[in-house]
Amino acid sequence: MACSIRPTLSSFRFSSLATRSLSRSFLRLPDITTRGLGESHRLRATGMLRRDGNIMRVMASQASTAASPENTLEWVKQDKRRMLHVVYRVGDLDRTIKFYTECLGMKLLRKRDIPEERYTNAFLGYGPEDSHFVIELTYNYGVDKYDIGAGFGHFGIAVDDVTKTVELIRAKGGKITREPGPVKGGRTVIAFIEDPDGYKFELLERGPTPEPLCQVMLRVGDLNRSIEFYEKAFGMELLRTRDNPEYKYTIAMMGYGPEDKSTVLELTYNYGVKEYDKGNAYAQIAIGTDDVYKTAEAVKLAGGKITREPGPLPGINTKITACLDPDGWKTVFVDNVDFLKELE
Repeated sequence: MACSIRPTLSSFRFSSLATRSLSRSFLRLPDITTRGLGESHRLRATGMLRRDGNIMRVMASQASTAASPENTLEWVKQDKRRMLHVVYRVGDLDRTIKFYTECLGMKLLRKRDIPEERYTNAFLGYGPEDSHFVIELTYNYGVDKYDIGAGFGHFGIAVDDVTKTVELIRAKGGKITREPGPVKGGRTVIAFIEDPDGYKFELLERGPTPEPLCQVMLRVGDLNRSIEFYEKAFGMELLRTRDNPEYKYTIAMMGYGPEDKSTVLELTYNYGVKEYDKGNAYAQIAIGTDDVYKTAEAVKLAGGKITREPGPLPGINTKITACLDPDGWKTVFVDNVDFLKELE
């Protein structure tokens, strides 16, 4: 397709100038974008940043690199982390917003158009961004279709009544790929549906929960390797595993809190499958952290790949770092204090 695909953004609020600066540099996928992040903007250990005439001396990275590997990995367990949002691309933004709000009960939290970069973002979810996991949709002008690939699995949404939700979606023309019924080998009532772009959603029947957008499922080639990585580098807890030899797959639920109260990452290993085509539709998850410098060190120690060295984004003071897990799934870590300031 002739139109180049623009990058996605994190869920930040800025002044017009800062927002545009962020939009040109944040969360880019190198295989489908036309510009890089620019490593010349890395934050040096004792570097000095000029902001509106004020000079700030940044020592965080120096402290991080001085820490021992053992201390760094132990620090990860104590870091204050939360899954902030998931980013992916859609071919018709208004159509997707209509489906998510009318069929899935989400709220449109905000919308941002960047005409000079030829893309628009929309943020949707079940509560404010400072306390809920939300979706960031990206529409790139003129691009009406993406390849979801085989690696991305589905998003999970907890609902009070799966059957009623399915009937509502069906009445509005939605696609049902798995009718309501107990999960195989269990009692939880589930169903599967697809949104207009083909992203799958699992509907799980649960009681009231503070985090209805409750799962992101990704497929991995070595489950034990992934569990170890997410425990060490991301500080996630292994909540449970379930092996299904009849259907030749195993899942591991990982996160920063119990499944009924927080969003979790569902890792799926299909027997004998080591690699997956990731397509160009799904982008990444963003996670909050108290220190992006230590986070980057921990990722390296755990065998991950840093794709964006830790430091502030050009033109603003938001500190981030980006990495790939052993399967190539991308995650962006965002400084907690900076994130909350920008939402103000």
